[in-house]
Amino acid sequence: MKRQNIIIVDVETTVTDKVADFGAVVCTRKGEILTQCAVLIRDIYDNPTDHPLFFKTDDDKTGIWSKSGQDKRYCVYTSMLNAGSRMLASVNAVNRWLERAKLQYDAILTAYNLPFDVAKCQNTGIDLAIFHRNFCLWKACYTQFVHTRAYRDFVLKTHAFNIPTKFQNMSYKTNAETMARFVSNDPYLEDEPHTSMEDIIFYEMPLLVKLCKRRSINWLLTETNAYNWRDVQVKDWFKPS
Repeated sequence: MKRQNIIIVDVETTVTDKVADFGAVVCTRKGEILTQCAVLIRDIYDNPTDHPLFFKTDDDKTGIWSKSGQDKRYCVYTSMLNAGSRMLASVNAVNRWLERAKLQYDAILTAYNLPFDVAKCQNTGIDLAIFHRNFCLWKACYTQFVHTRAYRDFVLKTHAFNIPTKFQNMSYKTNAETMARFVSNDPYLEDEPHTSMEDIIFYEMPLLVKLCKRRSINWLLTETNAYNWRDVQVKDWFKPS
């Protein structure tokens, strides 16, 4: 049987909705890494005046998405450049790497929240459309795990609940961090660093491997359901005894 390879993509973005940090790993269903790419995008990452790293003005003053958090992330990337774990690369160079990966491995594309990553790459000129087969890793995890008793027990144990909205809707978490903690049975797994390659290796790839042990590639491509906040309301699943 032909080996089925998957390319996991993760991006970190700018205020202008472009990719600053691009990561991709081609791996087997068992998590064997075949090739990988981790670069900062030239003329975007290194142009903080026109394309500053994403931050939220309404975030808390010390959170990762705050302005001070943005400053810390620039320091992290500078350290990565100095250490050689990142390099600056043009959009054209990224596209040539993707073309070679597609030709050599015929990989299936995925990402945790695939539409987000595809849209940001499209805004930047990074061509993910060459991968004709794809699935959303978030959708797959949502379908496989979120409505199980084991997952809800883990949510309760780790207090993995979102803050109530202004309409008093409160959902439980389905993000990559919570999912990775669940599949690894490690409630103390650190928060994602929100750097592309590290998020893939330590959070998203373990999710893929766990899914591939339980489900076929055909299931991943055709049988998953999109996230629906109405289906993960705390009031519906966590009722007082």
